[in-house]
Amino acid sequence: MKKRWRGVVIDPVLPTYNRVNLVFERGEGAWLFTRDGQRYLDFTAGIAVNVLGHAHPHLVAALTEQAGKLWHISNVFRIEGGERLANRLIEATFADTMFFTNSGAEALECAIKMARRYHFASGHPERNRIIAFNGAFHGRTLATIAAAGNAKYLEGFGPDMPGFDHVPFGDLEAVKAAITPETAGILIEPVQGEGGVRSASWSFLRELRDLCDAHGILLMLDEVQCGVGRTGRFFAHEWAGITPDIMAVAKGIGGGFPVGACLATEEAAKGMTAGTHGSTYGGNPLAMSVANAVLDVVLADGFMEQVQATAGRLRQKLAELKDSHPQVIAEIRGEGLLLGLRTHVPNTDLIAALREEGMLVPGASDNVVRLLPPLTIGDEEIEAAFTRLDAACTKIESGLKVAAVKGAAA
Repeated sequence: MKKRWRGVVIDPVLPTYNRVNLVFERGEGAWLFTRDGQRYLDFTAGIAVNVLGHAHPHLVAALTEQAGKLWHISNVFRIEGGERLANRLIEATFADTMFFTNSGAEALECAIKMARRYHFASGHPERNRIIAFNGAFHGRTLATIAAAGNAKYLEGFGPDMPGFDHVPFGDLEAVKAAITPETAGILIEPVQGEGGVRSASWSFLRELRDLCDAHGILLMLDEVQCGVGRTGRFFAHEWAGITPDIMAVAKGIGGGFPVGACLATEEAAKGMTAGTHGSTYGGNPLAMSVANAVLDVVLADGFMEQVQATAGRLRQKLAELKDSHPQVIAEIRGEGLLLGLRTHVPNTDLIAALREEGMLVPGASDNVVRLLPPLTIGDEEIEAAFTRLDAACTKIESGLKVAAVKGAAA
C-alpha cells in the first residue's frame, strides 16, 4: 500500500528494487512455493546465498535451538559460537584470524580498512591505494562502489571515495603498470558474478600472488559470491593453489542468514588492534549457530566432490542446450555451480521466459543469465532445469521466427 504525503506517492519500502510480482510462502530444497500453490525451480538461491537450499533441516534445527537460548549480547562479551566458527574456518583455510560481519559489503569494508591499516602499522601510511578490476562488484557502500568503479552504481553519490585504481580484468601488464609506491594491495573476485560470470584464470591468480610478494603488497580476495563451495572447492582460489592475505566472504557462509567475515593472516591483520573496528550485530549467537551448521554440511567428507560431479552434469546439459538453441545461447561461462549463459537475445527475455516456465534465475552484466542453484541439487533438479531452459529457448526462437517473417513481409 502506498501512502500519499504532501502530494507525493511512494512505497512504504524504499523503491530501490524492481521487484518481480511474486510472493513466496515457503521453500523446500531447490523449490519455492507461492501462496496459491505455484511451484518454481529456484536457480537464484537468494543470489548464491542458499547453498543448502530452502528449509534445510540441519539449519532449521540449529536456528530453532539457538533462538530458544540467546539471540544477541553484543561483542562486549565472548561468544562461544563465534570462537568455534573462527577456529573451524582457520583450520579449513589460510587464515589465522577473522572479523565477523552481517554482509559481504561489510566484509569488504573491513578488508579495505585492514589493508590500509597494515601499511600504516608497518610505517608506510602513504601506501593506501588498492588496485581493483573493471567489471567487479564489491557491495553498495560508498567504499565498495568506489572499489568496483562501476559508473552505474557511482552515479549521483559523488564525490567518489579516493584510493582505488582500476585495470582490465585479467590484464597482468595493466596490473604491473598500476603498481606505485602508494599501492597497498590488489583486490579481485576469482570469479566475477555480477560482472558477467567471468573467471580469472588460475595462472593469473598465481601471477597476482607473485606480484604482491615481489612488491610487499597484499593480495585481497572477494569470495562473497564464489566462495563456500560454489566452485566445487571450499574457496575458489584453492583451484589456483594460492593463498591470499585477506579474504572477504558472506552469502553462502550463512545459508540464508545474514553472516559475513573478513579472514586474514596474522601479518595482514597486525594493525587491527582493539578499537580499530567493530560491529554491533556481527558474529552474534544466532548468526554463529547457523554458520556453524552450514560448515557441518559443506565441510563434511564428500560434499565438495558431490558439488563437482553435479556441476559437471549440469554443464554437460547446458552444452546440449547451446547446441540445440544457437540463436539464443552464445556462450557458457563460470566454474562449478556459479554458471552463466551469455545470450544472443536480451538476457531479460530469457529470464522472463524461464519465469513463465517455472524457473527463477538472475541476470548479470555482459548480457548474461546466471545459474546459481543450491549446492545440494541432484539429477532431478538438473533435468527439471534443462526441461525449462529448453522450453524457454524454444519459445524465444519461435518469436524470432515470427518477427523475421513479419520483417520480410514488411
